[in-house]
Amino acid sequence: MSRAFVNRRDLAFQLLEVLDVEALTARPRFADHSRETFLAALDTAVDVAAERFAPHYRKGDEEEPTLVGGRVRLPPEVKQALDAYVAAGFLLAARDAEVGGMQLPVTVARACQAVFEAANVATTAYVSLTSANASLLAEYGTADQKRRWLAPLLAGRFFGTMALTEPQAGSSLADVRTLATPLPDGTFAISGTKTFISGGDHELAENIVHLVLARTPDAPPGVKGISLFLVPKRRLNADGSLGAENDVALAGLFHKMGWRGTTSTQLAFGENGRCVGELVGERHRGLACMFHMMNEARIGVGLAAVMLGTRSHLAAVEYARERPQGRPLAAKDPRSPQIPIVEHADVRRMLLASKAYVEGGLALCLYAARLVDEQRTGPTPEAQAEAAALLELLTPVVKAWPAQFCLEASSLAIQVHGGYGYTREYPVEQLYRDNRLNAIHEGTNGIQALDLLGRKAVADGGRALALLERAVARDVERAAPSEALRPLGAALRQALAPAGAAARAVAAALPRDPERALANATPYLEAFGHVSVAWMWLRQALAAERALAAGAGADADFYRGKLAACRWFFACELPKTAHLFRLVEQLEPSAVEARPSWL
Repeated sequence: MSRAFVNRRDLAFQLLEVLDVEALTARPRFADHSRETFLAALDTAVDVAAERFAPHYRKGDEEEPTLVGGRVRLPPEVKQALDAYVAAGFLLAARDAEVGGMQLPVTVARACQAVFEAANVATTAYVSLTSANASLLAEYGTADQKRRWLAPLLAGRFFGTMALTEPQAGSSLADVRTLATPLPDGTFAISGTKTFISGGDHELAENIVHLVLARTPDAPPGVKGISLFLVPKRRLNADGSLGAENDVALAGLFHKMGWRGTTSTQLAFGENGRCVGELVGERHRGLACMFHMMNEARIGVGLAAVMLGTRSHLAAVEYARERPQGRPLAAKDPRSPQIPIVEHADVRRMLLASKAYVEGGLALCLYAARLVDEQRTGPTPEAQAEAAALLELLTPVVKAWPAQFCLEASSLAIQVHGGYGYTREYPVEQLYRDNRLNAIHEGTNGIQALDLLGRKAVADGGRALALLERAVARDVERAAPSEALRPLGAALRQALAPAGAAARAVAAALPRDPERALANATPYLEAFGHVSVAWMWLRQALAAERALAAGAGADADFYRGKLAACRWFFACELPKTAHLFRLVEQLEPSAVEARPSWL
């Protein structure tokens, strides 16, 4: 069974050769860092993940959370791993030095987090949620809330969740019913039920801080009436010590097909009338606040999908190199030795496809992280604003494209393993199950498609899309001097052009027929994602060509592999986008016209 869970060489390539994170050290925030400190952080992540996270990946799946005596029981290795993660400083990787953080660029911090997600995505989920929870409080919490709640979250003493979904509402947040009734002291009595809350109950930390969407009695209907509340599992005393239970009850555990090591819970708030919460941000502006956490989590979901796909790909490559079966097609003697299955063209086709998906997806996720650094520390306000607009546009793609196509990498890994891929003796069946959940996590892929086409691509007259076109054009120009890459640049430019035409057609149709205008949002997302990943592959190919021209030495095959995967993606995947964009532009009506009774 494969023990490889991460491609450290590719992470370094993305950071240093494609994204040039070393250039960030010229900015005041990162002046104390260097190429060496970035790589040291990455190496530490690999060491901690290999020692503490990877060994119980299978055990966490087989010994999923159970309720014993009213308490959630998990394998002891989970807490040991999380304690090691916190002790190594990764919960504070991108935080300010003043609060004990490493003050790493978000790009580097995300690369480190990717290592843990590859090693054990279910265990890593607890700290990923906590980090996003803390980021929201840092942005919208009051000074008092930060003092009482943010500090223990960043110290790893408390863990955090996001509590949006309700049984009757699902993804339709406009139908949230949880009630927040004002109390005389300025707090709120919380009552309601939340479902599918990841990390909603456990014994891994001293306390759990839930960020809960709820309505006040005076709230207007729909999403405009939603507020956000901090609701702890246990209250705090005046001195910051743990106080009484806060009437947050575990109503049940869900047992999902993947991420089994992460508790998935139904929570009942205020069954006894004693659940108290604090307003975070402005009343009726809760969804805007929650999107701060959700967008961070969405990038995390995309990265988790990439890393599960990467681990699947690595396992498939190792198996294909070692598994003898069959003979070359030209071989006539059945007594001749069998060859490793990697020698068969169709197996190499599958491995090349999965390589293109996962390494393209990784480039996209880390590019989004680089945009966060540009948004926060860019050289001018204009540069920061442009980075923010590009990040808004790409976030639904970063979440959804890897969830679809890095899942395909996990599926291909099972196919490469043949019959053994379906057995628990090999890791790829668990990797597939774990990866399948990412198309649902943090908003289904369909919701991401509606966000991309119905909001992001048409907002401000298509301003963000125009910014993307200019960014792509710069890399196309960089590729122009290369005889091998020039045609790829031209193909990319041609593939991107219909994205704008389709978005304009939808913008024109939205006021009169929104149902038909957005009926093909998912094809638009798929095509837009393919063009975005093709762009990422062109950027990787440029870096690979530079390295080979400079004399790559022992790394030559690594760079040749990059160029091969780039060529495959442009030849086999990018041409699909023209048809998908055409469906969107023509407002293809099949889904709208189909009656429920026909299905």
